Amino acid sequence: MPHLRLAPPEPTRPGVLLPRRDLAVGWTLLALIAALAWVLTAAQSRDMGMEPGTMGLALPIFLLLWVVMMTAMMLPSLAPVALTWVQAINRSTVGGVRALRLTEFVGGYLLAWAGFGLLVYGALAATGHLVDAHPEAGRWIGAVAFLLAGVQQFGPLKRVCLRHCRSPMFQLLRYARFRPWAKDLRVGAHHGLYCVGCCWGLMIVLIPLGVMNVAAMAGLAAVIFLEKLWRGGPWLSWAVGVALFVLAVLAPFQDWLLPGLQMSDPSMDQMAALAL
Repeated sequence: MPHLRLAPPEPTRPGVLLPRRDLAVGWTLLALIAALAWVLTAAQSRDMGMEPGTMGLALPIFLLLWVVMMTAMMLPSLAPVALTWVQAINRSTVGGVRALRLTEFVGGYLLAWAGFGLLVYGALAATGHLVDAHPEAGRWIGAVAFLLAGVQQFGPLKRVCLRHCRSPMFQLLRYARFRPWAKDLRVGAHHGLYCVGCCWGLMIVLIPLGVMNVAAMAGLAAVIFLEKLWRGGPWLSWAVGVALFVLAVLAPFQDWLLPGLQMSDPSMDQMAALAL
């Protein structure tokens, strides 16, 4: 009996679920929101460095900034599922209720990423203290971060979560069975947790590259978008995993790979103040 070779799962096209006009409006709205989030993130990055640790931010301010960053990076790849859910909402509600339900959906999605942001804040605080005490430790922290990210690209959790994110029609059928109480919030949070499971490895490379490194964020956002929406997304995940293993080997010997784990030299004003 011949063996059957299974092809990588293809993402369901949202265009088969919504009229073209509604689809264009949905994509445009999501793109505008993401663009605004990118502008806010880039503006904030100019006032902040890429030193180890939490950059002097209190937890609430960090989480607010983190949610803005996730809005910029993740909203474009969320589009197929969001537009699929819009179709379900449009069939069952009218008027202002739709806007409320959509807000709950997006809020639930970002709530899942905010929860992951708590873990990121703890990791940044720990690495900041370690690098302050042992500056050379940053090289090995960076290597471990790249290594973990590479392993995650090949792990079963990545495979399961990526398959979920690439199948919005299947999700719609599953979410239709959720109980009515806070349904849209729970649907958004549920899908957000799958996105966290799919992308957490890529996000931790921001620790060595710098949490406020806009170029790194843009590159990761492009990878996430292609993984979820491009036909060859699963193959791209493996290629990125190999690249991350290479970076893990190079990190201890290449300082340019670790801008987020290097202590900046004190400015002239700071040195003068210390001298006084």
